[in-house]
Amino acid sequence: MVLQEGMEVPVWGWASPHEKVTVSIDGNTVKTRADNDGKWQLKLPEMNAGGPYSMKIKGNNTIVFENIMVGEVWVCSGQSNMEFPVDSIDQSYRGVNNYRKEMADADNYPEIRLFTVPRKIAQTPQKDMDDGEWLECSSATVGDFSAVGYFFARDLYKKLGVPIGMICSSWGGTVAESWTSPETMANDSDFAPMLAALQKLDLKKYKESKEAAIKAKLGDLPTVDKGLVDGKAVWAAPDFDDSAWKSMQLPGLWESRGYESIDGIAWFRKTIEISPEDAGKAAKLNLQKIDDSDQTWVNGIPVGKTMNAYDKNRHYDIPEGLLKTGKNVITVRVEDTGGGGGIYGSANQLNLQIDGKNIPLAGDWKFKFGKIDTNAISLGPNDYPTLLYNGMVSPIAGYGIKGVIWYQGESNADRPTQYQRIFPNLIKDWRMHWNEGDFPFLFVQLANYMAPAKEPGDSNWARLREAQTKTLALPNTGMAVAIDIGEGGNIHPKNKQSVGYRLSLPALKIAYNKDLVYSGPMYDYMDIDKSRVFLTFNHVGDGLKVRDKYGYLKGFAVAGADKKFHWAKAVVVNPTTVVVFSSEVKNPVAVRYGWADNPDDVNLYNSADLPASPFRTDNW
Repeated sequence: MVLQEGMEVPVWGWASPHEKVTVSIDGNTVKTRADNDGKWQLKLPEMNAGGPYSMKIKGNNTIVFENIMVGEVWVCSGQSNMEFPVDSIDQSYRGVNNYRKEMADADNYPEIRLFTVPRKIAQTPQKDMDDGEWLECSSATVGDFSAVGYFFARDLYKKLGVPIGMICSSWGGTVAESWTSPETMANDSDFAPMLAALQKLDLKKYKESKEAAIKAKLGDLPTVDKGLVDGKAVWAAPDFDDSAWKSMQLPGLWESRGYESIDGIAWFRKTIEISPEDAGKAAKLNLQKIDDSDQTWVNGIPVGKTMNAYDKNRHYDIPEGLLKTGKNVITVRVEDTGGGGGIYGSANQLNLQIDGKNIPLAGDWKFKFGKIDTNAISLGPNDYPTLLYNGMVSPIAGYGIKGVIWYQGESNADRPTQYQRIFPNLIKDWRMHWNEGDFPFLFVQLANYMAPAKEPGDSNWARLREAQTKTLALPNTGMAVAIDIGEGGNIHPKNKQSVGYRLSLPALKIAYNKDLVYSGPMYDYMDIDKSRVFLTFNHVGDGLKVRDKYGYLKGFAVAGADKKFHWAKAVVVNPTTVVVFSSEVKNPVAVRYGWADNPDDVNLYNSADLPASPFRTDNW
């Protein structure tokens, strides 16, 4: 493990009531006694970076921990973009850019140590974890670890030259209120009633009632997938009799078709007619998005497979000779690990393309659940506030750390105004429970995502980014802007190296007092001169910079008193100032920059090549 240097290090555990406990490390020995409940805690004196050391904990028995380093410890938390691993299972989803090289290079950083908190939801704050271990960074261990966490640690290690410990506590698709403690949620009028309901909930009865409801709907509760036997897709065979299966309208998640709160495996079959002139031709199968993973067969022959990519369109090639005259069967096995499940998207894009013709596939499909995850029948992480704090933060709160890095917000983007309160409250909440003062809390602003905006307009993702920017009002916070490194068609962009690097800059500035440019340009104020708006920025380094060989700035829009925005021309006129104007707005009153889910080609930077944060001057 890694212990935090330069502070008294908390060490705690459990023993018999009133048992004497002695902890020794590097010539330091501290004694205490367990309380009436057997809980004990002490603080080791400050240590300088170094190691490896052994720690001996002696009571009625003796425990020895080896290979302990002293250095810098950071928690990394959030949803799937923090959870996103270095390794690759399926290149269409998992794996960072150049993941093979990155994994091989990890052998050079054994003084980086990695700990992943196991996923767990809990009704009340937990004292301990069910599992988990510290791992020495290597090509064998880094693959499953948070890519953002690892690259952040690597950049810090290169600059500081001391051991780095990363504790990752993250869960994809989760909302911020689930990561916040009961003490804080009890004072939030939006969530206090939900918290009160959670605290009264009988989890055993809750699960039993949900299982009974599923059995009533399905007739059984399958726990073994009979459709796939010893690797053979029995239910994909073209002559398989699916007449007893139910029907479902596709596209559409099965939750929206009356099958709520079911995670697991479902099979879908569609029989189509192929004309003699199209038989034998190569074709393309367009299935739209599938949540989360799928295996797909045509006439019992596998044609495609995508893992863990709930937001990725499936387009599978069907080779020549596979389609035959008459009836043909398409079979899709869908595995859902949480949240929504099924085949969803645009009905007119769910089709089979043959020689320029489209055969529609939207409508009735035969379907059957092959396996239901009974562990997921109970609560989900977003069902109530505090569930993830209770299960995944409470057990580590108090461990000696330097700070936190955070990548989350996508799952709160439909409530951006509320996030202006939730997110700062989460930061204050964690600081209260760690009891280390205002430790650095650094976060990633949402990356660009979805189709680029064709015209200026409003955007929940832009408003969520604004809420994140406003959180910088809290002391010792920093933000990594990622508006230029997202992917329009992928909510999990693979350039996690730049994210880790951009987080390391405010860490070096705030936590380690290094003299460097740590932020991209931030809007400061504006002056209006007739038809032109002059915008002044701070955090410009040696000056503003345009990433365009012709010097054109993109992503600006301007509006008059009518509040109608038009694309604008913009020019850098001095190291801190941009002038914005549009022939369509004679008397401008407001400017927006990068104000879209995906502003696509924004290109204002500073001398340190850090992008400007999206912003607006209005509050409309």
